[in-house]
This record gives sequence, structure tokens and C-alpha cells, in this order.
Amino acid sequence: MRLRIVRDRTGIDVAAAREAVADLLRALGRDPESPHLADTPRRVVDSYLELLTARQFDLTTFPNDEGYDELVLATHLPVQSLCEHHLLPFSGVAHIGYLPGERILGLSKLARVLELFARDLQVQERLTRQVADWLDEHLAPRGVGVVIEAEHHCMSMRGVRATGARTITSALLGQLRDDPRSRQEFLTLTGTRSHP
Repeated sequence: MRLRIVRDRTGIDVAAAREAVADLLRALGRDPESPHLADTPRRVVDSYLELLTARQFDLTTFPNDEGYDELVLATHLPVQSLCEHHLLPFSGVAHIGYLPGERILGLSKLARVLELFARDLQVQERLTRQVADWLDEHLAPRGVGVVIEAEHHCMSMRGVRATGARTITSALLGQLRDDPRSRQEFLTLTGTRSHP
């Protein structure tokens, strides 16, 4: 089964965004017409458009003909997003797994679903939950688990300047939440909890 996934990005006013960057530079006491800053508004807007636009993809699922009923897990998937509070990046890794039901997912699609929600202004808690809920809705597995570990530049480059500090969030649904053995297996394999 294939489902085309496209995020709607209507309403983007590139010219207004470039002017806003030029206005910000002026407000910061910089000359946006200087040789080094003359093309900065275009570059900044192009960067944000890239950071806020996920690539289209086809969600590919296959019948679970073999009746596979064990955990399917992809670990250390790179994740980058923008903190919606400061417009600064956060980055790290995600661990995403599921217990198959009637269908299994093309493995690369776990990374694609992560990117679908990460390419937006985000908070890590919401991102974690969006990925889990989306997989639960579109795949109908017996359980879903998502753990994201990320360093937030709004915390490491400014404010408290806690360089290297990582925030860990998790969302567990279905059997990965309700069954202690399945939950333990998922958390152990992701490296977020060791065996008792």
C-alpha cells in the first residue's frame, strides 16, 4: 500500500520574509546593504524555507504475511528541527520502533515520518508525540515507541549555556506502553534504560 505524503506550505511570503530579515539587521545596528550582508536576507529566508520544508514521500507498507510479531526498531536516526520559542536549532537522534499488526513499514519511512514533523517550528515534546501518533494512526501497529535525544541551541549557545546537555523525550503507545516486558525491551534496545 502506498500513500503520498505532502505537507502544505501555502501562505509563505518570501519577499516579506526577506524584508523582515533586512529590518532585523537594521534593528540590530547592522547595515543590510553592506557587502557582507547584502545577500543575507535571501540566504536567511532560503535557509529557513529549507529547514521548514519536509521532502515529499510515499508511505509504503506491506502485508505482514509472515506474521512477524516482534519489535521493529530503527535507532540513532538523525533529527534536526527549530525551536519555536527562539528560532534556534535543536538536533540529536531519534529511536523509533513498533510492534507490527497486519502491515509492516518500509524501514526508510521511519526516518521520513520523523522528518515530516521535524521540519517545522517545534518543541521536542510535541515532535515526539506527533511521530508516535502518526505511526499509530497510519500503520495500526500493536504498539509504537519514539524516543528523541537532542541538544537545544537555545540552551547551549545562550541563556544557561549548558553545552552538551541533552533533552530526552519519549512517547509509548499500545503494547509498548502497557506491557512492562515490551516497554523494557524497547527502552533497553534504544539505550535509554538498562536491564534491571
